[in-house]
Amino acid sequence: MVTQAAILLLVGVFAGSLGALLGIGGGMIIIPILSVLMGLPMRYAIGASVIAVIATSSGSTIAYLKDDLLNLRVAMFLEIATTVGAITGAILTGVIDGKWLEVLFGIFLVYSTYNMIQKLRGKVKQDADNVSDDKWAKKLKLQGSYYDKLSGEEKYYQVTRVPGGFAMMYGAGLASGLLGIGSGVFKVIAMDTIMKMPLKPSSATSNLMMGVTAAASATVYFFNGSIHPHIAAPLAIGILIGAAIGTRLMQRIQPRLLRMIFVPILFIMGVQMILKGFGVIN
Repeated sequence: MVTQAAILLLVGVFAGSLGALLGIGGGMIIIPILSVLMGLPMRYAIGASVIAVIATSSGSTIAYLKDDLLNLRVAMFLEIATTVGAITGAILTGVIDGKWLEVLFGIFLVYSTYNMIQKLRGKVKQDADNVSDDKWAKKLKLQGSYYDKLSGEEKYYQVTRVPGGFAMMYGAGLASGLLGIGSGVFKVIAMDTIMKMPLKPSSATSNLMMGVTAAASATVYFFNGSIHPHIAAPLAIGILIGAAIGTRLMQRIQPRLLRMIFVPILFIMGVQMILKGFGVIN
């Protein structure tokens, strides 16, 4: 039992660091480790994953607020789309065949991987330079700024394609409600690729949004017995430590390196969704 708690603590540190750094919550890291490597039942792995997302969000949001990396207006605006989409997905469960949605979103993730590789190769601009606010961004005052510790400068950015980002988040919520998947990666893509926000504020804002979404479902998992304290507790402690490490790294890492870390994760998730949609893997 002590050995298992120590392993869970270390897993939490790793998942919390990566989750806070990339804005993906850590669930996609924790579930395979707990279910495949440690042999825990899937329901307990998913329950622990929900706690992991909340812990990552809580640990990182405080630091990102202090560092002024979060864009609260964007977070609350896109959260509307995610929530409505998740409710729609839950209602449509059993009506729509989810496998085609998995294939569709998997293809989109693989395409987003290609787009990020193009940015790394310099084929597409990496930063949100020369972006102008669209009319929705101006009305909602979604533009923002953050202090970049690497350059020692305050960086201002604009937001564009707001309807596209909103639609993307609705689709991510739909997939989340219909398929039971996390949507952290989709949140980052909506802000970084579609709305042209810089990657650092996109990742930081995604962390806040994931916590709000996960908190809504945590009660359900708690009452159906999927959350076990002896699994969730050491994991959550490790995640809080990891989230603190990840938020510190965020301010000291180049956006290019951040994309290099993000690309393989994006590709693996895309391929997994496509294979699941075609029934190759469970």
